[in-house]
Amino acid sequence: MEPQEEKPGEADGVRITPQLLKARSGEFALESILLLKLRGLGLVDLGCLGECLGLEWLDLSGNELTQLGPLASLRQLTVLNVANNRLTGLEPLAACENLQSLNAAGNLLATPGQLQCLAGLQDLEYLRLWDPLARLSNPLCASPSYRAVVRELLPGLKVVDGERVTGHGSEFYQLCQDLDSSLHRSSSPGPRATEAQPWVEPGYWESWPTRSSSILEEACRQFQDTLQECHDLDRQASDSLAQAQQALSPAGTTSSFIF
Repeated sequence: MEPQEEKPGEADGVRITPQLLKARSGEFALESILLLKLRGLGLVDLGCLGECLGLEWLDLSGNELTQLGPLASLRQLTVLNVANNRLTGLEPLAACENLQSLNAAGNLLATPGQLQCLAGLQDLEYLRLWDPLARLSNPLCASPSYRAVVRELLPGLKVVDGERVTGHGSEFYQLCQDLDSSLHRSSSPGPRATEAQPWVEPGYWESWPTRSSSILEEACRQFQDTLQECHDLDRQASDSLAQAQQALSPAGTTSSFIF
């Protein structure tokens, strides 16, 4: 297979320009851009991205970024994906006061202290530093207790690494974790557990003998008698109507009733 030709600017990385932003968004003015997907473009420099003052949703994943300086001016930004880059810090995001969701998995964040800059973001609820499906992580995720530290540092978080830690559903998730831990402990070598006992008495599930159908037979007999009475009454009523019609009609004339 022949090697692929390098695209212009690919060797040194790509810098964001107004032309690039307009081409990707379809907008003529940078201030009008609300959503940008710049995934996997080989970006090394955010250039003029900070001029997109109305930007609310931004995907910069899969690039070669080492810093996020221009993002400090994006006060309307609510969703940011910077996964799979080469970031060692997130300090510019401290100014993104409306940020709600941040995906920073697959970077070079080594200590929880590098997340301190996010502590002032009151609306931040979703944070991802580790993505097992995409096999993306950060050095700080190597510590077993890193999630507890992150939750203490950022108590407003509701979801960490895709797992709900507060709010609706968090109790159920914790229950599943406790159950899983209990199952692991019970499967380890140790004293034999107490044998499970049935929770119903013997014979509980056996079928009961068929009861007498006398009640049902009596009900059917009464229904048949009532039905016969209805037939008799209907016949009597038909006879009475015929007699009345004959009495009211003059002799030798034929009456026609139209309903």
